[in-house]
Amino acid sequence: MRSTEVLIVGAGPTGLVLALWLNKLGVAVRIVDKTPTSGTTSRALAVQARTLELYRQLDLADAIVNAGHQVPAANLWVKGAQAAHIPLDATGGALTPYPFLEIFPQDQHEQLLIERLHAVGISVERQTELLDFNQDEHGIHARLRLPDGSESECQAHYLAGCDGARSTVRKALGIGFPGGTYQQVFYVADVEAQGPAINGELHVDIDEADFIAVFPLAGKGRARLIGTVRDERAEHPESLRFEDVSQVAMERMKVEVTQVNWFSTYRVHHRVAQQFRRRRAFLLGDAAHVHSPAGGQGMNTGIGDAINLAWKLASVLAEKASPELLDSYEIERMAFADKLVASTDQVFSFVTADGRLARLLRTRLAPVLLPRVAAIAAARGFMFRTVSQLSLNYRLMPLSFGDAGTVHGGDRLPWVVENGHDNFSGLQRLCWQVQVYGAASEALSAWCARHGLALDVFPWSPACEQAGLARNGMYLLRPDTYVALAQSSPDVAALERYFATRALHPWTVLTR
Repeated sequence: MRSTEVLIVGAGPTGLVLALWLNKLGVAVRIVDKTPTSGTTSRALAVQARTLELYRQLDLADAIVNAGHQVPAANLWVKGAQAAHIPLDATGGALTPYPFLEIFPQDQHEQLLIERLHAVGISVERQTELLDFNQDEHGIHARLRLPDGSESECQAHYLAGCDGARSTVRKALGIGFPGGTYQQVFYVADVEAQGPAINGELHVDIDEADFIAVFPLAGKGRARLIGTVRDERAEHPESLRFEDVSQVAMERMKVEVTQVNWFSTYRVHHRVAQQFRRRRAFLLGDAAHVHSPAGGQGMNTGIGDAINLAWKLASVLAEKASPELLDSYEIERMAFADKLVASTDQVFSFVTADGRLARLLRTRLAPVLLPRVAAIAAARGFMFRTVSQLSLNYRLMPLSFGDAGTVHGGDRLPWVVENGHDNFSGLQRLCWQVQVYGAASEALSAWCARHGLALDVFPWSPACEQAGLARNGMYLLRPDTYVALAQSSPDVAALERYFATRALHPWTVLTR
């Protein structure tokens, strides 16, 4: 019998990121997947700004930005004309170091993560299938089928189900997966093409013709097309070829396809598991939630699940926190999943709905309103923060407390850059830490030093005020860089209460 601390089932981006984060925090992991190889098709494309910010903790952000394609703007088309242009770089430039949509196909993404795991001595155990498992107060006892058909047993403290929408882990736990399936059939095609919509930006057609979105890929003239399959052709999508799908929307956008490199059809589901945790077993990524591709949120949400859970598992295993800390994973991530499914469902229904009223809204109302909305800086900022997941927060949840300025416990820390230096530089540390903007008291400095807690003090500036921070405000940051505690002035007693009431122990570098 092989033993490990965390057994990860599923080696997509969610499982791979969880393995990397846990390894960096000193946790022994084993990651298995029943497929013979990693993905070879570019399924998910978008890497959002918030994911890139968090990837700095693993030194992954620069590698992805350099290898992928930065999308500087989004465009909406109606009746063969561009109806709205939304510049992402100008909108997000004051909000994040990554003011763009990063296109980095999932197959390349997975390969990069696998290479990073290999570098630290961890390999994905391929053609290894979870058959069943049981758990008690001491841990998980799992039964695996190995590549040669034999069976093996594995003992672990915790089990992470990252095994997709048809999750074996979720089914074994008997957790429901309510939701539904959209009636539309979609196709996806990676192509080489030319035309005004093949300019490195995102283009979406929303008129009465078949819906189509054009995502740029790295390399001249390369793009991903996502469109609807309508009428009788949708009855047998498995037999469709690219030549069979409607060309109306492509012709209106003047997209001339010269070569098809990959083509597939699929249906879109929207579901959220009834629980994300049962005792020592957890659900992450598509095993916990699936939704429409609107906004490119799916893969990023699964990665967010992994990062949220990793530091909590590491803290409990290192006896730096009580096991009750793990309850916060389901509370925080399920709330976001529910909200995400609802919001993407609304967008998805708007751009794909049939009927006279739906067409009227898309072709008459949207072309008038969207350019006007896109011209308002505040509206552009709201859209960017929402899609990029910068606005994701854990307010009013067990690990979040207080406020200072416009920043609340549970918020993402606002990004501030001044004279070439930014307040995110210290966030590459995977640890609890404190930031103060203005002056820190001697008592606070002494308390942080005594407890081994990193303290960064930044000079007050107009940029701090503009970002919504409070002068002399104190912000306690979780290991995943979200604000845990916000106070308008440095308060040692508030720190003491925060850790004591939650049975947490601050740590700068988690050692085992």
